[in-house]
Amino acid sequence: MKESLIQFWQNNSETIIALGYNVILATVILIASSIMAKAVRKAIQNTNSKLKKLDATLIPIFSTVASYAVYLIGGVFILDIFGVNTASLIALVGAAGLAIGLALKDTLSNIAAGIMLLILRPFNTGDFIEFGGTQGTVREINLFTCVLETVDGLYIASPNSVLWGNNIKNFTRNGKRRMDIIVGISYSDSIDEGFAVLQKIAENEPRLLSTPAPQIMVASMMDSAVNIQFRAWANNDDYWPTYWDLNKRIKESIEAAGLTIPFPQRTLHLVGTDPISLNKNR
Repeated sequence: MKESLIQFWQNNSETIIALGYNVILATVILIASSIMAKAVRKAIQNTNSKLKKLDATLIPIFSTVASYAVYLIGGVFILDIFGVNTASLIALVGAAGLAIGLALKDTLSNIAAGIMLLILRPFNTGDFIEFGGTQGTVREINLFTCVLETVDGLYIASPNSVLWGNNIKNFTRNGKRRMDIIVGISYSDSIDEGFAVLQKIAENEPRLLSTPAPQIMVASMMDSAVNIQFRAWANNDDYWPTYWDLNKRIKESIEAAGLTIPFPQRTLHLVGTDPISLNKNR
């Protein structure tokens, strides 16, 4: 038995030494890859906690992908050490990845759109947005869907690719909104008096912003009324209560000033017709 082992060592000593060297080198690369993967993951988490550049949803994803990338590179080196044709292996993995990508293109497009939404941040959680005719308050943003709550309490989960492919209107982002209230007065009423009534309302409403200043103008002249437009700005939290209160106050103040808010009406003139003959023909 001993002689057989000695004979085996003499015949294969170079191969055994080379294999042992490769195993040791592969083990070192594996340990180094593990240390580097943990370091990269921790670095991404620590860097973002200081800079606050990425959304919290993206941190575990980016850190996991980065650590797997380190392991993948280490695996390629280990295979190369043992003489495996890594070029053909990489080509095989690429072809498999292409096939998987084509099969999951819709899912991948939602993931890509979710990452872009989380990075570029056209809206944040709690913002009121509109896209493609849908309105709601953003409750959650993840890699696949965006969850909204409508004004009447409905739950909407929209794929990220739908949001990314539409114009997004963010009502919350700028912190303030403009309100436009139109009131009609009769053609026989004084426009200046109407302006004075609305100006007094603007001066006595503390929730309206002074910059930009409120504006009052003649918006249009309709069939039975002159439309006066009241335009003012308010903070997002004050917008709707102020808008509702001003509608009531403008209506009451216009009537209290003796001005008329006319009903839609149309006057018909019959030309060249004898009413008596018209009745005889009936």
